[in-house]
Amino acid sequence: MPPALRLLAPLALLAFLALPALAQSPQAKAQRDAQDLTPFTPPEAFLTGAFLADEMQPAYLFASVREFAQSLKCPTAWLIEKSEKERIARPAAPEAPAEYSLWLEADCPDGVAYFVFTDQSAMTPAQWIAWRKRFHGSKAEGSYGQTKGQLEKAQADGMRVGGELRFIVKGGELLVGKTPEAVLVGELAVKPGYDLQKGQKAAP
Repeated sequence: MPPALRLLAPLALLAFLALPALAQSPQAKAQRDAQDLTPFTPPEAFLTGAFLADEMQPAYLFASVREFAQSLKCPTAWLIEKSEKERIARPAAPEAPAEYSLWLEADCPDGVAYFVFTDQSAMTPAQWIAWRKRFHGSKAEGSYGQTKGQLEKAQADGMRVGGELRFIVKGGELLVGKTPEAVLVGELAVKPGYDLQKGQKAAP
């Protein structure tokens, strides 16, 4: 290979690897600008973990975050708010894992959708509810105590939680009227991996 081509080859590879984050429709670019989003590589523990999709009364754990992202029919990219990226780079309490939001962009012909997750891959169920107590005080145990017990049972059964799907945004509007969990099992026909109510792995 001529020397000039040898120099260009690494640059071409870097450009190719950057394509998923950079290739975007005008609508996606506008949404990224509006939300101040920037490309981000999520932790492997988050991507390989299961996830909740209802903050208050979840019925299921879904298969890995990565599998869900791969199931979407449109080009996808992982993004993070620039302020969040700066915050997690300088944690106030490094010994205490904190949640932060990650945006999964699905750039579809009929509109851009965002599945907004929180990364909880570094948290145990006890830390999960402790984090909520910071915001909800004594009400957290009553509101989330049952879910904590369900997550501990799921963990004992071999399930590992990577995060939680908190919101769905489509066309720049927050989806209201139904939980993300209802959208997953309904419109998107995503099969749960674990039934939290029954305390067992979901039927295939």
